[in-house]
Amino acid sequence: MSAIKNPNPVDMHVGSRVRMRRMMLAISQAELANALGLSCQQVQKYEKGTNRIGASRLEHISRFMHVPISFFFEGAPSASEDAKSPALTHDFVSSPEGLRLLQSFTRIEDANVRRRIVGLVQAIAAKK
Repeated sequence: MSAIKNPNPVDMHVGSRVRMRRMMLAISQAELANALGLSCQQVQKYEKGTNRIGASRLEHISRFMHVPISFFFEGAPSASEDAKSPALTHDFVSSPEGLRLLQSFTRIEDANVRRRIVGLVQAIAAKK
């Protein structure tokens, strides 16, 4: 009897960043799959972290999505961090509110304004 293998937290994080960027660009899974020569099911597995994305494939995704490869690893959990972090990120980005917040936030060009918004949200979150 084989044990159920949980996805690697880094694979989940990279997949959630692929999904986040895809949604920011308003690209469907089918469009991404077509551009990569994959099935929609494979893209879904990548985005969930169920299947690991190989280096050459990630490079292709980064070119198609116009971001550096490092984009997909920003905020990735280290081995000592809680494995729930990628799942929380994925859940947030998958929610309608999270997506709207992300899309709006990325349109703010002034870095000082973005920092102040982050500070505001952190202050609100700290007031349990």
